Amino acid sequence: MTTFSASPLVHQPPLPALLGLSDGDDPDLWGRIRAAQLLAARHSALLLLTANLTAAALVVMLLNACVPMPWLASWGVAIGAVAVATAVRRLRSPDRAGGYADLGAMHAPVAESAALALAWGAVPVLFGPYLHVTTALAMHIVVAVLMAAYAMAMVSVPLATLTFIGATALSAAITLFITGHAAAAIVDLLFATLMCLSTFDRARALAMLHAVGVTLAERDGTIGLLLRDFDETSPDWLWQTDASRRIVAPSARFAAACGVDRDQLAERPLLEVLAGTGWDSGQVAPVLRELATRLRNREAIRDLNLPVVVAGEQRWWRIAASPRRDADGHFGGFRGVASDVTEERASAEKIARLARFDTLTGLPNRLSVNEALAEAVANAERERTRCALMMIDLDRFKAVNDTLGHPVGDRLLGKVSERLATLLAEREIVGRLGGDEFAVVVRDASDPLRVERLARAIIEALSRPYEVDQHTLYIGASVGVATSPRDGRSAETLIRSADLALYRSKDQGGGVFHAYEPQLHAQAEERRVLEMALRQALANDELSLDYQPVVDATSGALRGFEALLRWHHPGFGQIPPSKFIPIAEEARLIAPIGEWVVRTACAEAAAWPDNVRVAVNVSPEQLHNPQFVTVVAEALAESGLSARRLELEVTESVFLREGTGATRVLGDILALGVGLSLDDFGTGYSSLGYLSSTRFSSIKIDRSFVQTAAAGRVEAIAIIRAVVAMADSLDMTTTAEGVETEAELRLVQELGCRSIQGYYFGRPLPVVEARALAMRHLQTHAA
Repeated sequence: MTTFSASPLVHQPPLPALLGLSDGDDPDLWGRIRAAQLLAARHSALLLLTANLTAAALVVMLLNACVPMPWLASWGVAIGAVAVATAVRRLRSPDRAGGYADLGAMHAPVAESAALALAWGAVPVLFGPYLHVTTALAMHIVVAVLMAAYAMAMVSVPLATLTFIGATALSAAITLFITGHAAAAIVDLLFATLMCLSTFDRARALAMLHAVGVTLAERDGTIGLLLRDFDETSPDWLWQTDASRRIVAPSARFAAACGVDRDQLAERPLLEVLAGTGWDSGQVAPVLRELATRLRNREAIRDLNLPVVVAGEQRWWRIAASPRRDADGHFGGFRGVASDVTEERASAEKIARLARFDTLTGLPNRLSVNEALAEAVANAERERTRCALMMIDLDRFKAVNDTLGHPVGDRLLGKVSERLATLLAEREIVGRLGGDEFAVVVRDASDPLRVERLARAIIEALSRPYEVDQHTLYIGASVGVATSPRDGRSAETLIRSADLALYRSKDQGGGVFHAYEPQLHAQAEERRVLEMALRQALANDELSLDYQPVVDATSGALRGFEALLRWHHPGFGQIPPSKFIPIAEEARLIAPIGEWVVRTACAEAAAWPDNVRVAVNVSPEQLHNPQFVTVVAEALAESGLSARRLELEVTESVFLREGTGATRVLGDILALGVGLSLDDFGTGYSSLGYLSSTRFSSIKIDRSFVQTAAAGRVEAIAIIRAVVAMADSLDMTTTAEGVETEAELRLVQELGCRSIQGYYFGRPLPVVEARALAMRHLQTHAA
């Protein structure tokens, strides 16, 4: 048998103390053991309640056919009431973990067990005459199982367990003796005796384990306090009070932490010392009131942080303590340890601030903005007012990062945040969501005109030039506005609505603000549906290519075709490229679709006459991927198409992200012998540097210049003439797009364009018709 070492119980725990009838030789030790016993009973309350209710239900089912229902129902209600009351009382009992329990605390479990035993003992007495042999046997089995469950659940309180098992078994045995079943009565008593012996043995072992745990915990606590006291480098100090909560024997370190002499601390109330100047006025921190409550209730204190003023400086202390008791269990005060955690708290606050504020601009971050918006929405809902959210995205900011570098971009963001802060009223908050996105929470949006004025003021302020590192920078801003409750009754909905409005502003070219409208959600839903369908378009063979003829400006002879992507969905019908191409680029689907276009166009063009070329539009996203060169090379090799007959058309936007290596990819493509065409020249940035850095074989003049020039605009005519002259000097071909009338044809011929593309010569043709046109060209050319 395991024995208690270093405790008054050397061999076996005294029986009266084990049963909760006396304090034994060590009242403090047994007070702690009783607390552990009651805590274990508290944890088993729901198990015991379930066992009682289940057993009661089984008995009612067994006796329903042979016992009058009023009696059975009354008994069932009584059992349920006692079981529920017992469980509720135990669950509401104090959590005595690591605490102390006196002898009186052991009375309630015993009384509850007696009440349950009385209720269960009434079963054989009241219902025995009505029972058949089979029913009686089943009922005794149910009671036996309940006794076993009680022994398991309440083993930590042995007197309560013995009371229930003994009283229940005795009632059943007496009834069996009276009815002439002496053998069964003896079996019941033997079973109950075995259960009681087992319960007693287990309870004794558990009590010994509790005693060892208490002893070890007390040793650890004492050793820990001694180590702190002797560790000169430790910032902690010991303190203790008497039963009246006055400081006794203050240590030198405690006095130094308080900034006073030891004599000034002795016999002073601990709370007065900690409260400082707030003691007389009652203006103390709430945590100090919590400490006072725990001291008054003689409860253990664990890691309680409270503010203390020392020599006029705000400090933070962390306090832990336990109640002291003498050998008789009498309370003698508290003994504890304290430490100065001011620096630790300052670090924690700094970390918390970093988690809620943007380190670059000092503005609230996305988390803080979301919380402020949620609070504003709740207040608006409660007060029946309106709040608003503005989503702000900087225009042309990416060009600053790409050309001048991220350090300049970061300093520019700092200046943007300063301008935003000067525009806001007291009840408005601005934050940075990340990148070049900002948000403004307007807590009071009852005046729509004021919200509109604020949005325009933001755009105007952010569009003024900036001076950063001797650079004059010009950017702009786009704003999306959503108002609660009209555009959403939750923070998440309002963010989505403002984001859709911002997307509309960006889609309109930027530099404007747009308020949320319900159709924006419908458009966003349409985009989502189209994106899901587009992901399956290739696999479902829904994509195809049309081919628009490109002819010689002088002779009208066919020079080639431009491959144009088409999407026919079985449910949505023909979807225009202007709608699904941007979706493909945003959803990163343009790479596999573009690869399919290149391979399909090369395979088709290989069957055309040798002097007919094919042009394929290439997205900037494709050219930013070095593997695109491999795609082109494989398409040429698999189709057998000569590289000189393939021309890739790119727009000027591809050069705005030079850091991604698009120029290197174009150089590798040129090395294959493939031609390059600069599409839509004149409508974008039109930098001559692109023409000098990349060897384009042709320049395509946008149809907008052709139309305005045909209308007599001298500026457009001058631009086309200049482009043609420049292209001729660089040995490039010029192709006029969008030629639809004979007047436009004569004009571009007079201006010197070499190739023409437009409805005047032909609309985009299905592959069969394009193939037939190529064959007719071959026959005409041969004739």
